[in-house]
Amino acid sequence: MPVNRRQALTGLAATATVTALAGPARAAPAGGNSDRFPTVLPLPDDWLPEGIAIGDRPFAYFGSRADGSIYRANLVTGEGRALPMPGPGTPAVGLKIDRGHRLFVAGGTAGNARVVDADSGQILVSYQFTTASSFINDVVLTPDAAYFTDSFSAVLFVLPLGPDGSPSGPGGFERLALSGDDLVIAPGAINFNGIAPTPDGAALLAIQSNTGMLFRVDPRSGAATLVDLGGESLPNGDGLLLDGETLYAVQNQLNLVAVVRMSPDGRSGEVRGRVGSELFDVPTTVAKFDDRLYLPNARFGAVPPATTFTAVAIPVPRL
Repeated sequence: MPVNRRQALTGLAATATVTALAGPARAAPAGGNSDRFPTVLPLPDDWLPEGIAIGDRPFAYFGSRADGSIYRANLVTGEGRALPMPGPGTPAVGLKIDRGHRLFVAGGTAGNARVVDADSGQILVSYQFTTASSFINDVVLTPDAAYFTDSFSAVLFVLPLGPDGSPSGPGGFERLALSGDDLVIAPGAINFNGIAPTPDGAALLAIQSNTGMLFRVDPRSGAATLVDLGGESLPNGDGLLLDGETLYAVQNQLNLVAVVRMSPDGRSGEVRGRVGSELFDVPTTVAKFDDRLYLPNARFGAVPPATTFTAVAIPVPRL
């Protein structure tokens, strides 16, 4: 059934300016106040990071795919610690933080999600979206709901939020089925992954990792239409970050971040270029603080199995 929601999704991102067209390149210095912050943030051994969240304070939060614990790193000093309350023993994948310093955590293969206190790590409320085979991969917050992707199905799980942003109780979520002529879900593959709002706030953007296609999703009906990228695609697309009318799309296995100038309604976009770093080692998701983008290195496929992990800061690309 369609989800009947308010559509006031505006005010979600600060304005950014794209100044020049560029191809694949290294990120150039942005010249802001954070250029003295550490470029590499060490994470605990065996942490298995994937998601990142940064709010209005200079702290980055990283979930663990191993047990769902949350690590908080100080962006000024590079130091950090795991939050006092350990994870539930199931994965923490995509993360977002709200103004109340609550973390919304996608639960990966556990088919669930949870809301966590960003200071203590205490689980405030948990949601079991499904017991079927699933991968609850990423989450975006809007003024009235949190939307979670399931990479194994054409579904968004929708968690309504109160006027103050507070989440509903454990059973208070909805299932939004996605449909569209260009939408094909490949069994066992990572399909829908990262998710973000459109610049005008009226719809959502979701990347399909296995095809490189970017979709615009109507949050009322679930209608998913292909975004016109002028013949470009975003293979290995993972985390998405919207900043004004600029969409940053992490291409994990390619060790790149695509910079896409979106139309206000999100129906079309222009890939202005891609940036990389010699410090990237399969980055997955992206968050912004001041004039820097921060990305955790998931190190998928590292041989022997990776035990050490970092997050990397790059200047905001000016493409």
